[in-house]
Amino acid sequence: MSGTIWSVDEHLDDILAAVRPLEPIELQLPDAQGCVLVEDVVVEIALPPFDNSSMDGYAVRVSDLEGADEEFPAVLTVIGDVAAGDGGLPGGRSVGPGEAARIMTGAPLPAGAEAVVPVEWTDGGTGGGPAAAMRAHSEAPEGASGEVRVHRPVRARAHVRARGSDVRPGDLALREGAVVGPAQIGLLAAIGRSTVKVRPRPRVVVVSTGSELAQPGEELTGGRIYDSNSFALTAAARDAGAIAYRVPAVADDAATLRATIEDQLIRADIVVTTGGVSVGAYDVVKEALSYADADDAPGSGVEFRKLAMQPGKPQGFGSIGPDHTPLLALPGNPVSSYVSFELFVRPAIRALMGLPDVHRPTVRAQLDVGEALASPAGKRQFLRGRYDAGAGTVTPVGGAGSHLIAALAQADALIVLPEDMTSAEPGTETEVILLR
Repeated sequence: MSGTIWSVDEHLDDILAAVRPLEPIELQLPDAQGCVLVEDVVVEIALPPFDNSSMDGYAVRVSDLEGADEEFPAVLTVIGDVAAGDGGLPGGRSVGPGEAARIMTGAPLPAGAEAVVPVEWTDGGTGGGPAAAMRAHSEAPEGASGEVRVHRPVRARAHVRARGSDVRPGDLALREGAVVGPAQIGLLAAIGRSTVKVRPRPRVVVVSTGSELAQPGEELTGGRIYDSNSFALTAAARDAGAIAYRVPAVADDAATLRATIEDQLIRADIVVTTGGVSVGAYDVVKEALSYADADDAPGSGVEFRKLAMQPGKPQGFGSIGPDHTPLLALPGNPVSSYVSFELFVRPAIRALMGLPDVHRPTVRAQLDVGEALASPAGKRQFLRGRYDAGAGTVTPVGGAGSHLIAALAQADALIVLPEDMTSAEPGTETEVILLR
């Protein structure tokens, strides 16, 4: 099918049909961040595991505070401290009539207590007016005894977090398919899970090609340019949820390129190359990968295609190595490379993760332009743009040239002009792919 013009959808469908989610593994919580759960997580303990105080204050009996105010405060005997991590009052003592226990946020409600009054509702044991805070126990241990004056009544269970008020044993904490982010890790830790079964984050190796490429920080000599693609694509792979490795630019030598890629396969779930896929005499990606060496698994190799799209007409897809590691070969022009990543590589990464929806969100918006935009017949054009959600409009940024990289930093969307549209007038409603 080398002479066939592929549509964008056909090429993407071919990629997604060949990419399978990675096998699940058990990971420690810190290592599971960004991964997708492959199990329902059921709660085994109550959270919180005991009634505890939501305030720094005093644990009291409700009847002791009836009618209390600042002129006639309730005077209670302080029988001890309950700090977070304590099992209750020393000796298992209960709060009896006319008594109170000084209690800290998160500490278990002692036996006999029915509510907590904030320290600001009391004199803090000083005998004066309303207190702003408690004195540190290390500085004033006497605060755990003596008397406290309470200036307000309190309702039963006030400022008490009930056992199981967050989750109870048997509750479903997280569903299969959830992405493990910071909040999910916090919940898993709170219910006592130290590991979780997930699909690992895909490992993506990014290789740029071209003898003209220099690394940022090096001095540019005649005819050379800085390698931006490998940095942009590595960052894009991480943004998509992958663990990404950037390989410094490889010179235009087919044997060197193939050896470099084969050396990287040990740490790759997917390989992405940029450059060398067009029809020039030095397009070494095609030369190196469009056939299978005897050492490869049968059927491995990359098919290079022409797509009905702009930018990004030349593309390659296939597999390499004994494990048939997927390889996507992208064009070398910066805009073509980035657009191709968003359309083809990002969905492949998300498919490897096992996510049900691999696509960026899309909206419909009206073109905010001063004059009609031309689009090539028979090709789907992708223009960089800025989307205004409030106005429901999208404005192109930068020109249509595939080498114009500056506008990428300003764009937050791709404007899609379909194959049958050769002129997009101001106000035309079109599809917009949101990038942020």
